[in-house]
Amino acid sequence: MSREKLLFDRDWYFHRGDLHQPFPTRKGTAYMAAKTERAKFGPACKDFIIPSLFSTHHEHRIENWEKIRLPHDYLLNDIPDQRYNEALGFVNEDSAWYLKRFSLTKEDLDRRVTLLFEGVTGHATVWLNGCLLKHNFCGYTTFEVDLSDVMVEGENALAVYVESRFHEGWWYEGAGIYRHVWLCKTERVSIDLWGVYAKPVLQKDGTWLVETELTVRNDDDVSHRVCATGEILDATGDTAAMAIFKGGIVPPREKKVFKAGFAVSDPALWSPDAPNLYTVRTVLRKGSHEIDFNEIRIGFRTFVMDPDKGLFINGKHYKIKGYCAHEVCGFGGKAVADNIQRHRVKLMKENGANAYRCSHYPQAEALMDALDENGFIVMDETRWFESTEESLAQLEMVIKRDRNRPSVFFWSLGNEEPHHTTDVGRRIFKTMKAHARKLDDRPTITAVTHDPEHATVLEDCDLIGINYKWDHFEAVRRQNPHKAIVSSECGATGTTRGWYLPTDPACGAMTAYDSTINNAFRSREHTWQFIMERDWIMGGYHWDFNEHRGEAAWPRVCSVSGSVDLFWRKKDAYYQHTALWTEKPMVHLLPHWNHRGLEGEPIRVVAYTNQPTVELFLNGESLGRVEVPPFGHAEWQVPYAPGELLARAYNDQNEQTAEIRRVTTGAPDRLVLELETPDLHANGNDMALIGVRVLDTEGREVPDAAPMVQFTVSGAGSLCGTGGANTDHVPVSSPQRQLWQGQGAVAIRAGDTPGVCRVVAKAAGLGSAVLTFEFQ
Repeated sequence: MSREKLLFDRDWYFHRGDLHQPFPTRKGTAYMAAKTERAKFGPACKDFIIPSLFSTHHEHRIENWEKIRLPHDYLLNDIPDQRYNEALGFVNEDSAWYLKRFSLTKEDLDRRVTLLFEGVTGHATVWLNGCLLKHNFCGYTTFEVDLSDVMVEGENALAVYVESRFHEGWWYEGAGIYRHVWLCKTERVSIDLWGVYAKPVLQKDGTWLVETELTVRNDDDVSHRVCATGEILDATGDTAAMAIFKGGIVPPREKKVFKAGFAVSDPALWSPDAPNLYTVRTVLRKGSHEIDFNEIRIGFRTFVMDPDKGLFINGKHYKIKGYCAHEVCGFGGKAVADNIQRHRVKLMKENGANAYRCSHYPQAEALMDALDENGFIVMDETRWFESTEESLAQLEMVIKRDRNRPSVFFWSLGNEEPHHTTDVGRRIFKTMKAHARKLDDRPTITAVTHDPEHATVLEDCDLIGINYKWDHFEAVRRQNPHKAIVSSECGATGTTRGWYLPTDPACGAMTAYDSTINNAFRSREHTWQFIMERDWIMGGYHWDFNEHRGEAAWPRVCSVSGSVDLFWRKKDAYYQHTALWTEKPMVHLLPHWNHRGLEGEPIRVVAYTNQPTVELFLNGESLGRVEVPPFGHAEWQVPYAPGELLARAYNDQNEQTAEIRRVTTGAPDRLVLELETPDLHANGNDMALIGVRVLDTEGREVPDAAPMVQFTVSGAGSLCGTGGANTDHVPVSSPQRQLWQGQGAVAIRAGDTPGVCRVVAKAAGLGSAVLTFEFQ
């Protein structure tokens, strides 16, 4: 039999809070409880016991636990409470249990059976059949649990205890098993986890050699002779190269590395403009019998970090136009659906971004796949800046998992660490870098914000990363003239979608106009101007793409630096980045033009554009042309009068290239629903993201409308959540939601059966809007 990899997300039981008695870590306690209480976790499992769980107390019986499906964030629907930490999102991070029954066959007992947890928050402890198998101390790392020694034929009982009170960051971290879990079955001799490392190397004659390492593990008690073959396939499935790994003997209970080289003559190169991917397929054999296989994707590309001119990929210059982001979504919290990860990348690419920083930890494989496929320049980051055994294991995990990815350009070993300026930090970085170098030779970086000019770690960095401290860039360059520099984090200007009044802390709203908060948190405009004025800065990773829970200010539950809001409605900042990062002519105008009661009062009108000139009209009368400075904006003070604002953008030849209107609308008349994630599958995981807008009788969006909307879902999906304002404390799961500034969103979770889903949105005085779509 060959490898089986099964998604293990269904039919889990969930209990929030601690049990009265601790979970047994050895058979003795469980066995005695079974003898005295006749308690079993399932009829076929004799040794898996939690005494208090299976006692006569009704509230602790497994049948009364919540049945859930992974991925799962159990903090998401908590009502924010000002007593709790604002950085963590005003919620209480308590502990919880996950239990699952599953069956194995007699044949499985002769195989290696593992669970792969892609991500569990905080500290996680895993038991099978009452036996302790694993402690994991980082909420962002993927970890493997070997079940082989303690599994039984028939029903098995798995328990996971999550302690989310152990914080690793200053943001919302969620709680639970928030990424996928996989059940993997292999022969006793198999390809190790992340056991194929394929490194394309350009040769002097212009051909490529893919230097490949295959790690084989033998979990048997006798030696086994193995051999392996590999082939590289292009996007059409045609074979680009083949190779044979030299066979050999793998000793019992050991691992062995085998090597091969694939010669590829003229591959399609990977770049941000053309992210061509190839598949490396490896087959492991004993004699003529296939015992395992593996598939990974690679890309062929070279890059140079020039200290004076920046980044060159395959000889072409690229300015890094990047985003940082936490791996969250307003509708799922930490549990982000795979298709929403892909949608995130789609929105960033449409915005002109070509780079992404995994801030500040390893992020989901589904996201990393999408970054590969869309040509992003990725800074891949580990969570802990430590040289401890645990920290180095976490670093090894992310490098081994992601080192085949062409999108990964840099390994980030830390972020804003106080020890970046101490000798302790210098020694920690050197140890971490040495460990990383054993695994892969891509450049290492750490993002420095504490006094970069005097940072001790920069001497050993391959690439220098500075967060925010603009006054230090020139001095750092003078000190390190032979090293490239990137703005590893920048532009953290907060804005609230649709709020064009001054910032109002009492209601949690920040002005939607771009602004400089302080010298470090400069406006987006000034940030990008600073970067573009200096060829030697490779570019910048802007903080951040999406609003995320935590780093909040009551009553707001989230940070507001994002280009999209908590529920992924585009903010003015999104269009500003489009103006800064794209070349296709465009113009965006703010604010809206519904300002009843302010007639005659001056209104600040701003246009974001990538064109050199913009002319503004009010009700057909020109208010003048404005020359737009590079990466700047056009601005007017306009006495308010109802009607139509029209902005027209012109190129250097005085030809109109783009225009946009803002119109004083009528009263709200109806709702409209728009599906934003059309490629949906009945896999129990996909999320249909649906925008909700309020229109007047002429079909124009009413930008200041805020109706209460009731959502009803039927058919092949279920309500996941609704969203409006980021100050709304009603749980996300509520079917009733007040919209914010004319917009909101609803998310629908796929079921397991293909079919049509029907969503109805109803509001007083606005009637009902209906949307039907299909989960395939």
